[in-house]
Amino acid sequence: MHMADALLSPVVGATMWTGSVAAIGYSSKKLKENIDNKTIPLMGVMGAFVFAAQMINFTIPGTGSSGHIGGGMILAVILGPYAAFLAMASILTVQALFFADGGLLALGCNIWNLGIYPCFLLYPLVYKPIAGEGKDARRIAVAAIISVVIALQLGAFSVVLETLLSGKSELPFGTFVMLMQPIHLAIGLVEGIITAGIINYVRNTRPEILKANSISRPLDTSISIKNVLVAFLILAVITGGALSWFASTHPDGLEWSIEKVTGKGELAEATQGVAPALKELQGKTAFLPDYGFKSSAGVDSQENEVAVWPGIEAGTSVAGIVGGIIVLMFTLFIGLGIRLFKKQ
Repeated sequence: MHMADALLSPVVGATMWTGSVAAIGYSSKKLKENIDNKTIPLMGVMGAFVFAAQMINFTIPGTGSSGHIGGGMILAVILGPYAAFLAMASILTVQALFFADGGLLALGCNIWNLGIYPCFLLYPLVYKPIAGEGKDARRIAVAAIISVVIALQLGAFSVVLETLLSGKSELPFGTFVMLMQPIHLAIGLVEGIITAGIINYVRNTRPEILKANSISRPLDTSISIKNVLVAFLILAVITGGALSWFASTHPDGLEWSIEKVTGKGELAEATQGVAPALKELQGKTAFLPDYGFKSSAGVDSQENEVAVWPGIEAGTSVAGIVGGIIVLMFTLFIGLGIRLFKKQ
């Protein structure tokens, strides 16, 4: 559900940037009150894992569409809402800057749509009341599925509203929303099941993590989370380095919806103003566009090729591993910076 710049007007893009930056500042301030030595490495590792997991699109049977996990609820439950939101913002920023996944003008929208709803609405208002302290696997599963489905519905509807407010007449509100909501309902159900499995793994391995977040307190210093860190680090490497080859070749829910409405998978990009300037900047920073190597001509080497499955490409593996490392380091830097300011 990563939006491209072509879907937005500069005014809407700038407005959502403002809202997302304000939420980042608020999250940093709140996290500073509660951050500890265990939160920082957990932020980095979970951020790397979600980055890799987002590379794997799964097919939605009978639709010709696909989806990938957002990961916001996974992060919120394991890290708490403030650290989770900062990790999600880091993931989406790295994706946009270095892999051209989502536009720079649209980055504020993507952070809002994928981060705000799971971290600040669904986690405290739906997940926590249903899951409680995270002791019961069935309650966790129900809470995860319901929360993820609602979060994805809100995110998908926000995309529709953002295109409407941007004046994109090619995407009429009624038609667009009737395509976006059902396909993202199906995606949300799959992501909810995956989320439940991951959270229950943490419950079985180190339940204190879930309990600490449920009561908004730091994790006890005597508790070791080494096994959890190692497990998710290994999963991030395997997922980004190899499982990413098996991503669905079908367009994701947003691209599929646009194609159903317009007959093509994307809208024409602006030729004047801030959008093309940001596109040019992104072309310079994205060294592995679309998670693959560039050709000698500077064009994505996978562009114009017939999609094959599985897509066993060295560029995909490099992108998955390098991207995970960048997210890991970027998120650790943020966590350490917040902790440093806390001491002052």
